[in-house]
Amino acid sequence: MRIVADTACDLPDDVASDLGIVLVPLHVRFGSTELLDREQLSAKEFWARCAGSAELPETAAPSPGAFSAAFESLATAGADGVVCVTLSSKLSATSEAAGQAARSIGNDFPVEIVDSFSVTMGEGFVALAAAEAAAAGAGMARVVEVANSTRSRLSVFGAIDTLENLRKGGRIGGAAALLGALLSIKPVIEVRGGAVEQESKQRTRAKSLRYLAEKVRAAGPLERLALMNADAADFASFVDLLAEVPSAHPRVVGDIGPVIATHAGRGAIGVAWARKA
Repeated sequence: MRIVADTACDLPDDVASDLGIVLVPLHVRFGSTELLDREQLSAKEFWARCAGSAELPETAAPSPGAFSAAFESLATAGADGVVCVTLSSKLSATSEAAGQAARSIGNDFPVEIVDSFSVTMGEGFVALAAAEAAAAGAGMARVVEVANSTRSRLSVFGAIDTLENLRKGGRIGGAAALLGALLSIKPVIEVRGGAVEQESKQRTRAKSLRYLAEKVRAAGPLERLALMNADAADFASFVDLLAEVPSAHPRVVGDIGPVIATHAGRGAIGVAWARKA
């Protein structure tokens, strides 16, 4: 049994590679230039391109054909089936594309789609738990059960440093963005029911990061914990704030990739955790 996910999961390359998780890339467009996330565009290259662009980049789901190619490659390599974990269907057409690919494969090679109803390392944790179960010899039904259990125990929060991406993306008007900047408002967002919602407004960056840290500390016994950032200069100090918070599995510390960073903006810091069952 093998696991496929999409690159919006933000699993570090070494973590995905160690468990044989195949990542299907989303697309990131800068004007007329379209690049495959991670394959043609790293986080570092993404920020370099953003610095030279006045327009917000755009993102697009993988095609059904990209998922079909991943599934067929694993079938040819001898896998007995695939569990595919996707970015929330409420935020992207990625899950639908994976579903179309699964249906096109037919019954000879079983493919089960698990909608993570999450983003970044929330999705990553669902894929990671599924891959660990598969590596331990679990069959498809058990792998899906583990994935769904992890999904039910997820929380994902983020501190947004700039309102510019929300303004450019049409999510907030220019006057509101200007007022927010003048008042140093730093929104905290939450993935709730598969969608991204504003959870609170903090008056300073420092307050928003302390607020996130308190969310993690109050979450109770943790099975998994991830700390992510979008080129945030103060990320190391945030990691230090949570140095003593334990989790059953080693914590993941890494980048918010280009797909999610397009919408979250430079300086965003995120936390994802799964509570113990």
